[in-house]
Amino acid sequence: MDPNRNTPLRAVALVCTLTPSPAPSSSQLLAEQTMAALAEHGVTGKTVRIADHDVKPGVRTDMGDGDAWPEIRDTILAADILILSTPIWLGHPSSIAQRVLERLDAEISESDDEGRMLTYGKAAAVCVVGNEDGAHKVSADLFQGLNDVGFSLAPNAVTYWVGEAMHGTDYQDLDKTPEKTAATTATLAANTAHLARRLKGASYPAS
Repeated sequence: MDPNRNTPLRAVALVCTLTPSPAPSSSQLLAEQTMAALAEHGVTGKTVRIADHDVKPGVRTDMGDGDAWPEIRDTILAADILILSTPIWLGHPSSIAQRVLERLDAEISESDDEGRMLTYGKAAAVCVVGNEDGAHKVSADLFQGLNDVGFSLAPNAVTYWVGEAMHGTDYQDLDKTPEKTAATTATLAANTAHLARRLKGASYPAS
C-alpha cells in the first residue's frame, strides 16, 4: 500500500482537439476517461478544451490583447499533473497541441527562488487518438516537449487508440472502450499519480 495514497493531488487535462465545444471529440473522451482513472487514485481536477479559448500564438506567458493563456497557465501551475490529449493529424500532434507546447516554452525562463522552473515537481502524461498509425511518434514529440519545459514523466505515461488504416471510425464511435486502451489508461493513472505524490513530497534539487 502506498503510504502517501491519501495525499490530495490536482490535475488538469488540456484537450487539443481542433473542434470547439459542444461538438463531440474523441480527444475529449479519452481525456475524461483518464481523469476518471486518476480519480481512483485520489486526484481531482478538470478538462480544458483549448479550442474554446483564445490562446494566442507566441512564446511568452502573456501575449496580451485578450490572451486566454495566462488563466490556463494559472490552472497548470496550481495542479500537480498535466495531461495533454491530442488527435493525430498528418502523423503529428494537432496544431493546438503544438501551440500549447510553444506557450509552455515560456516556463524555461520562469524560476522559483532556488532557480528551478515552476513546472519542476509536476508530472505529465499524454492521450492520443487517431484513425491511422502514429501514436508512438506523437507521444514521443509531446514527451520531449513536456520534459524540456520541466515536467516529469512516469513509466507508460501515454494512453492511446488508433483505428484501422484507411477507415473512418473515431474512438468516440466505438460501442465500448477496448480492454487494452482501458488497461493502458489505468496504468497511466496509477504511475502518474504515484510519481506526482513522490515529487510533491520531495522537490528536485536547486539548479
